[in-house]
Amino acid sequence: MTKLAPVLTRADLPLAELSAARLDGELYCVDDGYSPVDIPCGPHERAASIAAYCQGRLMAEQRTAAWVWGALDLPPARHELCASLGARARPAYPIRTVVREVVIDREEYAMVGGIAVTTPLRTIVDLARFSPSFGETEAGIVARLAAANSITLDRCRAEMDSRTNLPNKRRAVKRLEAVWAASRS
Repeated sequence: MTKLAPVLTRADLPLAELSAARLDGELYCVDDGYSPVDIPCGPHERAASIAAYCQGRLMAEQRTAAWVWGALDLPPARHELCASLGARARPAYPIRTVVREVVIDREEYAMVGGIAVTTPLRTIVDLARFSPSFGETEAGIVARLAAANSITLDRCRAEMDSRTNLPNKRRAVKRLEAVWAASRS
């Protein structure tokens, strides 16, 4: 018996076969990929399902990273990716992705399912700094990431304080303080 990969894509089998296996109850959808029903969907499977988007030096960040880490039930409509400054990375799928250049240290991302994903701490800080609006949805994502990874408000503050001239730091601190205040009430 042939062992299936944790996530199958159109590169592995034609879409018609993947769809038929899903209809037969053998596979389930994981973003643009398909996973065997006997493999639970975790960070490895979610990351592997978006590997085609993260070619070269691109890495998952913000909502996409939150989804990979399990803080979101569904993947974002457009995956949020980043590349280190000077990496000159271009997205292979510009309609499904948004890419920005960032300053990032090696300890701020992890390799998961064959792709680089910002750590939960970096993801929390980035969401607080760069989300255009920060409502219940964003606060919930941050709260779930923090709880699942034992991240404290003090740790987030220390992370931001370790950088000089960090854009949107004050806004991020206010947003994060509100998340932790809500979790205490």
